Amino acid sequence: MQQPSGFQHSDKSLVCKLHKAIYGLKQAPRQWFVKLKSTLLTLRFMVSKYDNSLFMHTSTSSQLFVLVYVDDIIVTDSSSQVHKVIQDLSSSFALKKLGKLDYFLGIKIKHLTDGSLLMSQSKYVRDILDRENVGIAKPVTAPMTSSCRLTKEGNDFYADPTFYRSIVGALQYATITRPDITYSINKVCQFLSQPLNSHWVAVKRILRYLQGTVSCGLFLQKVAVVAPLPITAFCDADWASDVDDRKSISGACIYLGPNLITWWSKKKNTIYRSSTEAEYRSLALAAQELMWVESLLQEIKFSYSTPTILCDNLSTVAMSYNLVLHNRTNHIELDLYFVRDKIQNKTLLIAHVPSDLQNADVLTKPLSTDKFTNFKAASS
Repeated sequence: MQQPSGFQHSDKSLVCKLHKAIYGLKQAPRQWFVKLKSTLLTLRFMVSKYDNSLFMHTSTSSQLFVLVYVDDIIVTDSSSQVHKVIQDLSSSFALKKLGKLDYFLGIKIKHLTDGSLLMSQSKYVRDILDRENVGIAKPVTAPMTSSCRLTKEGNDFYADPTFYRSIVGALQYATITRPDITYSINKVCQFLSQPLNSHWVAVKRILRYLQGTVSCGLFLQKVAVVAPLPITAFCDADWASDVDDRKSISGACIYLGPNLITWWSKKKNTIYRSSTEAEYRSLALAAQELMWVESLLQEIKFSYSTPTILCDNLSTVAMSYNLVLHNRTNHIELDLYFVRDKIQNKTLLIAHVPSDLQNADVLTKPLSTDKFTNFKAASS
């Protein structure tokens, strides 16, 4: 460690005492958040129990919400108290008021005339495309072909694995507003340690798909709340689909009313012995995520109806309501009790959905162009 310019001392045993955490130090973000949190608490805000970055202020006439990501802050309310909150914060911090929410963490928010929102990362995606220089490539209609089966076996290693990791790592952030590429990105991320040329071909196809859909994003429709909004989750699993280790891929997406609010695509850590087991594990994960969504909505006093999980596996649906346990279900007994307890308390409904209406399919496997287009329309 070098002594700061202008503060050199001949005694090398002395150390510098830090009075203020600054950018570049590991503790800087934490110290900043502690300071901001204490200031908001003095303004009578409360920290959310289910999201530590969300602060709430509730009164008889309005609700105020402050969402924090390091030093980027979103302030919104149900009345006209935003300006007062910003003014109060200005007395403690040097703020830059940017007006109506337009750009946040690389996400462009477009306000439509009917009050709906379109969230996109078009600039971020263009920057990735410029790095790879695919501007002259022909766009494709799907990020992955239905016949694509990637494997780690082979000796045609990609020449620049560091560049592969850089592009794939950057694409992960694009999934914040692009559920249509979530499965594809999840798949190519599984070969970061030793990518092959076939893996790079798959990445280039994703980039070509993004080139033709740069302006696409997540559409949030404005809904007139005249009744409790339904919460609907779709869950699915592609059993033993990995050709290397026969592990399953599970995926789920949750809608609040007509709007998609959360989704995921994950490769499981263990091998499941039946498709029913794989589907039920996915259902249990969806139920767990629904509990968090419910808790957050209850905390902000938002009205919603009983959540419903839609699954296209009839055995899984039947198992959810069947109170009899037998040897074939011993290994998933905890998940069974977890879901059945919610059903018996009437806080969760499980229903069957035909496979051609299963929106979570796009998160678990590569689809044909027609199927992918239909599911994409339902997910964005």
